[in-house]
Amino acid sequence: MALTIGMIGLGIMGRPMAKNLLKAGYPVVVHSRSQGPVQELVGAGAKAAASPKDVAGQVDVLITMLPNSPEVELVALGRAGIVEGARKGLLYLDMSTISPLVSQKVGHTLGAKGVRMLDAPVSGGEKGAIDAALSIMVGGEKADFDAALPVFQALGTTITLLGPLGAGGFTKLANQIIVAVNLTALGEALTLAKKAGLDRALTLKALSGGLAGSKCLDQKSPNYVAGSYNPGFKIDLHFKDLGLIMESSRALGVPLPCTAVVQELFNAMRVKGKGGLDHSGVITLLEELAGLPTQS
Repeated sequence: MALTIGMIGLGIMGRPMAKNLLKAGYPVVVHSRSQGPVQELVGAGAKAAASPKDVAGQVDVLITMLPNSPEVELVALGRAGIVEGARKGLLYLDMSTISPLVSQKVGHTLGAKGVRMLDAPVSGGEKGAIDAALSIMVGGEKADFDAALPVFQALGTTITLLGPLGAGGFTKLANQIIVAVNLTALGEALTLAKKAGLDRALTLKALSGGLAGSKCLDQKSPNYVAGSYNPGFKIDLHFKDLGLIMESSRALGVPLPCTAVVQELFNAMRVKGKGGLDHSGVITLLEELAGLPTQS
């Protein structure tokens, strides 16, 4: 019999992930603050639950995909949370991007109730979630990773156990440095090219074939060509990740000068009311600084 899987958090990433679990044949129990996505998943064959506690009491594996550390702590350890409904042996996969230190705290508390936990943040954005092509970065025990692997394989294509609980989170923070700096560099390069009168689509084609090519360039090229930055991953969420990165860098004694500059550019986007744009939309700030007309 297939494992029953719980999914808490049905946003840009969680909703397509839950759909892919259904497509893989798993019974799925869902819960989210917003009822629209819950009803959509129920229509696709999932079962709705009233609370995280209610989800935990019905499933073998429970996944959370939530915005930040406080939400994970509340859902896992708060009133009517996972901790109140979990049965011994429950496998809990937090696939949110949060502080690795919070992951370790939650794992320790749930471990006292017999709950096994992996931190397993993802990269690939909305497209990766829809296509079940996420990169999944996992921290935790090898036996728990092996038990979770078939579930991860319904969601992603690159699945790596990196070390103990928290290792997945630290790897995701490293990933987010590269993505944020890459998108900012792309924004600067394309702004320079635009100011020089170059065709954007042709510029992107030329750049993609050389050493400057990247997954960021490939995935975000349609945004740059259209001048439209509907969110696959919001500036607001990446700014949150940059805060976690700088917090970790200070704790570990690792200077991150480029990341600090990018964090302030993302902060400026939020101050301008553009935090809801896709993170590739940082180019609009750079175009504005160059005196160019922008779209969003």
